[in-house]
Amino acid sequence: MLFSGSLKKNTDFRRVYEQKHSFANKYFIMYISENATVGNRLGVSVSKKVGNSVVRHRIKRLVRESYRLNEKKFNSGLDIVVVARGSAAGIGYDAAESALLHLGRLHGILI
Repeated sequence: MLFSGSLKKNTDFRRVYEQKHSFANKYFIMYISENATVGNRLGVSVSKKVGNSVVRHRIKRLVRESYRLNEKKFNSGLDIVVVARGSAAGIGYDAAESALLHLGRLHGILI
């Protein structure tokens, strides 16, 4: 990720959730909040309800890679949290990428 960092602390995740700017589709829920930096920060959350640790980590990798390859399309100065739904357990890269870009278009954060 050239311009982006990652959200790691619980307080950062909570701050984004409290903004209540979210959209959802079949696979993901995306929350956004503005930050005071130049770059974006991405956080991915996958519940144990989605699957075992292998499945959860695979979904995280798919979301991070989809974002990394399309990073230049997103506006900067945002904190983005992506929450995986249960239906995301068996998706492939193409579905993850299209779902992520779809949510970006709904939020109006794509260039």
